[in-house]
Amino acid sequence: MKCPRRRFLHLAGGAAALAALSRVARAQDYPTRPVRIVVGFAAGGVTDIAARLIGQWLSERLGEQFIIDNRPGAGSNIATDAVIHSAPDGYTLLLVGPAAAINATLYPRLGFNFLHDTAPVASVYSAPLVIAVSPSLPVKTLADLIAYAKANPGKINFASAGTGTSSHVTVELFKRMTGTDMQHLPYRGDAPAITDVISGQAQVMFANTAASIEHVRSGRLRALAVTTATRWDGLPGIPTAAESVPGFEASSWQGIVAPRNVPAGIIDRLNAEINAGLADPRLQMRLVELGAAALPMTPAQFGKFVADETEKWGRVIRAAHIRLE
Repeated sequence: MKCPRRRFLHLAGGAAALAALSRVARAQDYPTRPVRIVVGFAAGGVTDIAARLIGQWLSERLGEQFIIDNRPGAGSNIATDAVIHSAPDGYTLLLVGPAAAINATLYPRLGFNFLHDTAPVASVYSAPLVIAVSPSLPVKTLADLIAYAKANPGKINFASAGTGTSSHVTVELFKRMTGTDMQHLPYRGDAPAITDVISGQAQVMFANTAASIEHVRSGRLRALAVTTATRWDGLPGIPTAAESVPGFEASSWQGIVAPRNVPAGIIDRLNAEINAGLADPRLQMRLVELGAAALPMTPAQFGKFVADETEKWGRVIRAAHIRLE
C-alpha cells in the first residue's frame, strides 16, 4: 500500500520531533548516577584542584557526585586515551589543558586524534605564565633580557617543568619571535625548576603562576612580564610580554571535554552549569587564588580555541625540532 507524500512527511516530521523530545528528556534527566572527571595529573596540583572545584559545583547543582579520577602518566595521554575509549554517555569527562594541544604533535604515535575523538564541553580558566629570572641575572626588564641573551648567545639556561610542557614550548616561541638563543634545562615539574632558578643554576623560567607567585612577591624571583595578552591582576605592575614583543601570547588553560558522540543535550547542560559556576563570585575567587581567571565559552568556542592552540604549538614543536628522549 502506498503512503501519500503528505502523510509520509507528516509521519517523518513526527518521528523527528519525538527523537528531539527524547534527547531533551535525556539531557533533563542527566545525571542519574555518579560522573567521573578524569585528570591526567597527580592529586594536589593546580589542575587537580581546579577539577575538584568544578566537580563540587556540578555535584551541588546536578544532585549527583562528580568524582575526580586521577590518572597521571605519559603527559596526560593515559587519561585522555581512557576517556576517549569510554562510553559516550556523559558519565566520563576529561579535564584538559595545553598538554592536549601540545601532545598532538609531540607524540608521533598516539592511539587517538584528540580533536577528532573528543567533544568540547566547556572552558574553565586561563592563567598567564610569569617570565621570571634569577635575581643574580643583570636584567630588570624583558627588553633587558632580550638584549642580554643576544649579547650572550647560548649562555643563558632556561628551566622548564619538562620537555614539551607549556613552560618549554612557550620559551621556544619566545626565542623564535625575538631571535635569541637560550639553552633548555628540563626538570621533573615546576618546583625543582623554580628552585634552580632561585639558586642561579638556571637563569630564566616561564613559570606557572601558582608555583611562582610567592617567590616573586618575596623577591626570590624577579618577574619581567606575563605571557597573556592582558596584564594579570595578581601582578598588576608587571607588563605583558607583548608590550616588548608585539604579537607574543601564551597561556595555561583548562577545560572539560567528553568522548565524541556524547549527546548534544548533555553537553549543552554541562556547559550551562559550568558557565554558571564561572559566574559565581565564590568560584571566581578560588580560581584567582590559583593564579587563574574564569574563562567561560560555548562548546563551539572552546573547540575552536583548542584547535587553534593545537595548530600554534604544532608549528613551534616542528620548527624547534622538539622530541621526547
